[in-house]
Amino acid sequence: MAQVKIYGLKKSLNEIKYRLSETIHKTIVKELSFPKEKRYHRFIAFDEEDMLFPDTKSEHYIIIEIMMMQGRSEETRKNLIKALFVNIENELDIVKTDIEICIIESPACNWGFSGMCGDEVQLNYKIKI
Repeated sequence: MAQVKIYGLKKSLNEIKYRLSETIHKTIVKELSFPKEKRYHRFIAFDEEDMLFPDTKSEHYIIIEIMMMQGRSEETRKNLIKALFVNIENELDIVKTDIEICIIESPACNWGFSGMCGDEVQLNYKIKI
């Protein structure tokens, strides 16, 4: 299980959200061997007065949080982050310095979906990669 939250300025995010979602999803599918049908993306778009950030960032500044079950290796997680930087820059022309990414992991038992706890569900993909 992985869920993605993307934060950014409303005026910038609304223009790119579908392309950005597609880029993030393709990257997650490739780097995590994730099923193509499992896309859980939420966009949190702020008015300028509600998202404060340093002057070194442009109006295209985004924060990506990826919540997922524990189990992927450090190498896999780092590869995902690096691939997201490259793919987002290439596909959407957002410079790497305007992208921040955080992976948040928790044990499968802390997840609940399909009426069950995550450690009780038989997944159709691997977590330990």
